[in-house]
Amino acid sequence: MTEASLVATREGKVGSLLMNRPRALNALDLPMIEGFAQAIQAWRNDPDLRLVLLEGAGGRAFCAGGDVRRVREMALAGDTDGIDAFFSGEYAVNGAIASFPRPWISLIDGVCMGGGIGVSVHGSHRVVTERALLAMPETAIALFPDVGTSHVLPRLPDGLGRWLALTGARLHGAEAVEAGLATHFVPSERLPELRAALLAEADAAMVERFAQPVPPGRIAALRPAIARCFGHHDRAAIEAALEAEGGEWAAEQLAILRRVSPTSVAVTLELLRRGATMDLPACLEMELALTRHITRHPDFAEGVRAVLVDKDNAPRWQAPPADAAAFFA
Repeated sequence: MTEASLVATREGKVGSLLMNRPRALNALDLPMIEGFAQAIQAWRNDPDLRLVLLEGAGGRAFCAGGDVRRVREMALAGDTDGIDAFFSGEYAVNGAIASFPRPWISLIDGVCMGGGIGVSVHGSHRVVTERALLAMPETAIALFPDVGTSHVLPRLPDGLGRWLALTGARLHGAEAVEAGLATHFVPSERLPELRAALLAEADAAMVERFAQPVPPGRIAALRPAIARCFGHHDRAAIEAALEAEGGEWAAEQLAILRRVSPTSVAVTLELLRRGATMDLPACLEMELALTRHITRHPDFAEGVRAVLVDKDNAPRWQAPPADAAAFFA
């Protein structure tokens, strides 16, 4: 028999969720999304439940994102209903996590991108180790930062969210705490002990007992430059600021912006501008409507092909739209 892609178990007063597609780096597929929805519904009003504990199987990844290769296949086949079912189910889970009435504790030890951010960032505790790697790399495949991050990212200070969204910058371990995507840092060697304590005590306060302080690091050092360059709301101003900034970091950011989908950059900037004034449910509705446009755009199929299917990293992008607002109609 095929193992469930999400293993939900009740361990005393703890609801335990294990994303169980290790060969696919625990990428979210529709059965996994449906498993999340069922577990959340079963546990939401359980008076004996004290917390939910979320992990990824296999030791390499927490969750590498949504199964966008499958979404591309559906897009090429014209299966718009299938695409809508995937994203509407995923975003409903993101919203349900945000409104879950008890602690939702994610133990992030390995890769956590895209959909992995979505099932963790809306919870109460995002625990990272030195092996954690967090990113929202959607512009590289001509998608956009979704799973509710149109609400999260604009609320990070000094253009930090815009930098993460446009460039797909990767945050290692404690850097994710510095940036505000994670809440606690625990060394990976202590993670089994933390897990055992959470199961034994059913008390989220155990996280504080195991967490180590995060001193200022790379993100703190970059914050002034990020603010100067990504504090702007349009691409031309960002690129001009990066050119004026000079240096290796700025050159790297410019190179990334000129490599990713120009349509995705334009859409992402508009998305974050709108999301800054909207609540999470409204952001999730906006993202769902946007998927119906962006997955039909030629850049999406081409971006996934270049990065995840053929892996030649040589996408052939379309020209950017004259007005990104048309994607939100």
